[in-house]
Amino acid sequence: MRTDEVSWFSDGDRISGLWRTPDEGTEPYRVVVQGPGWMGLKDAKLYVRYHQALTDAGFAVLVFDYRGFGDSEGDPELLSPARQLADLRSAVTYAESRADVLPDSIGVFGSGGTGGGNAVLLASVDPRVRAAVSQLPVADGGDWLHRMRSEYQWLDFLAELEADRRERTLHGAGKLVNPREEIMVPTSERRATSVKSDVDGRVPKQVRLAAAEEIIAYRPAEAAATLTTPLLVIGVENDATTPTDHAERIYEAARGPKELIMQRHTSHYAAYDKYWTATTPRIVAWFEKYLRPADVVVRSSEPGEHPAILEVTA
Repeated sequence: MRTDEVSWFSDGDRISGLWRTPDEGTEPYRVVVQGPGWMGLKDAKLYVRYHQALTDAGFAVLVFDYRGFGDSEGDPELLSPARQLADLRSAVTYAESRADVLPDSIGVFGSGGTGGGNAVLLASVDPRVRAAVSQLPVADGGDWLHRMRSEYQWLDFLAELEADRRERTLHGAGKLVNPREEIMVPTSERRATSVKSDVDGRVPKQVRLAAAEEIIAYRPAEAAATLTTPLLVIGVENDATTPTDHAERIYEAARGPKELIMQRHTSHYAAYDKYWTATTPRIVAWFEKYLRPADVVVRSSEPGEHPAILEVTA
């Protein structure tokens, strides 16, 4: 696998990305775009084996740091799913602009919390995305943050958000918090795991508490209900970090071709190691099936029926 540093702009900020291609392959490439998961970075070792499998199959992979994270420009105190979605769309535009890319063979892969949710959101709003894989996603940000807390902690948290909203309105600036401790509440497994230790020390340590309001409004499950793009969802049974029913809700809501993989007898972070050899070939196969350029598009219908569209690949 060859890795080259690339960059482009999202709303005026330079985005830093990695362009990964097969050591030997035929251009133009089918491309899988990835924005990192919750508090992740593009060069995380966790992602390399997925990228290796995809490039071994002939795909290119474009992974990048969101604005404010890693090597990308932008305000590191501003954690915003809406901005991340805009960054993902800019990544698709960048990939589409390359001469070595098949522009109608672009997919999205997202893994871990908002990473998995963002893949669904991108596929729902960007018709250039022809297939999506969402691994361990958040389906409803408000439910996600609520279930990390007891009921009294949740009510206290909502009161803190209200006080911060008033402070921002009256005085122009709100509170800064640790996103891993004061927005997300980490499980004991998250505190003990080393799966993200290579990037943990390089992500923003403080973000605006106002980010929590946007996360509460984050609704990939609602986006999935409008989604006809082929979608593969990967979950973990009895997941304490991104609840199992979030993966199930996204899968059930999706309207197009879909598949759900549920990993059993493991946990959120352990699943990355325990089942990657089982899930990765299925990820590759999903993109193999649905990321193919359509040379001929046939529309047909019978009287009284909805038109059918058949894409024919040469």
